[in-house]
Amino acid sequence: MSHSSAVTPASERLHALDALRGIALLLGIVLHATLSFVPSSPRFWVIQDTHPSLILSLLSFAIHVFRMTTFFLMAGFFARMSFHRRGAFDFVKDRLQRIALPLVIGWPLLFVPIALVISWAGNFPNGGSIQWASSWLPPLPNFRLTHLWFLYVLLQLYAATLLLRGAIVWLDASGSLRTVIDRLFARIIRNPLAPLVLAIPIGIAFCLDPRWVNVMGVRTPDQSLITNAQAWIGFGTAFGAGWLLHRQIDLLRILERRWLAHLLAALCLIMIGFVLSGVMLSAPGAPKLPYSFATLRLASAILYAPAIWITTFAALGLALRFMSGFSPTWRYLADASYWLYLIHLPIVMALQVALSQRDWPALVKFAIILVVAIPLMLASYHLMVRFTFVGAVLNGRRAMRRVLPQGGIATA
Repeated sequence: MSHSSAVTPASERLHALDALRGIALLLGIVLHATLSFVPSSPRFWVIQDTHPSLILSLLSFAIHVFRMTTFFLMAGFFARMSFHRRGAFDFVKDRLQRIALPLVIGWPLLFVPIALVISWAGNFPNGGSIQWASSWLPPLPNFRLTHLWFLYVLLQLYAATLLLRGAIVWLDASGSLRTVIDRLFARIIRNPLAPLVLAIPIGIAFCLDPRWVNVMGVRTPDQSLITNAQAWIGFGTAFGAGWLLHRQIDLLRILERRWLAHLLAALCLIMIGFVLSGVMLSAPGAPKLPYSFATLRLASAILYAPAIWITTFAALGLALRFMSGFSPTWRYLADASYWLYLIHLPIVMALQVALSQRDWPALVKFAIILVVAIPLMLASYHLMVRFTFVGAVLNGRRAMRRVLPQGGIATA
């Protein structure tokens, strides 16, 4: 195959995957906006709205199933691409700038307004008393990373992957081991049961955790500097799969072809999982099943782990099928998504508290939260980030204000 014939399909697919990475971050904003409407203990979130919503509970559950696994899969894919484009030294430098620096600078700037919003929420019924706001700085290794935990885990995964890759390259001078790994991975992805195989490690982790319930998903390490085993297994598997997918980009065609089958299976598993979560948590209106909690927990673990990977593959296939090709809108949103996700939590929480006691339908309040928060955050991105050094730090480059003949804006 000539170089020119290979370039276009690969670059087209990269547009889709970059958009998907942005969507995964933007869905995090939607997810957090739903949480005040999910019936639960007030300690779970900043406040519990006076109007809980079954629809928003389902939306929250569905997004939570696949969002972070999809994000870490994309992170692994783009990490290998960046590593081979930049070389090891520049890759490390780039990650320190774009991941470590926002974590170190962003955490104190965000923790203060988050803590203030939680204190304010304490003045309302069912508000304010969530764990990580009970004191400012708990004894280490306990540390409230808030929603920035994903940056901390990314840094650990980069370090672990570079060490593992270095060891393999050193031990496998001939490349025969890497060939075996590539063949095994390709065989797994080509098999229609691929999501089930990839789900085995995290499924075992769920089954071995006696306190796990499916509304948790993969336990997020937002309370400690020691990342828990479930996060290492669940997100590490996704990151590794993304890295290996980049070694054989043509495997993406298989996932693209299977998008509909994966989507239908994902919808079924999400609905079954959601009903099971209601049964396990004794939600009002949930059916009563003649099984023990332990049995239901095991059943939900066996179903939830494949649901993660089937839904992740469905999202990947949908993006490849319908979002390939360059779109200025998606390019802009993909660039903006990182900043939006970093800053969104105190804004969304404040709006949830402000609306929590209003006697309005949940869906109306939810829509107001998003309609107020997202344009506000996009404006802050456009005015304060996109064309400034902050944009250069977050996206690795600063967008240039350059008007094209057609009237669009190009980015350098």
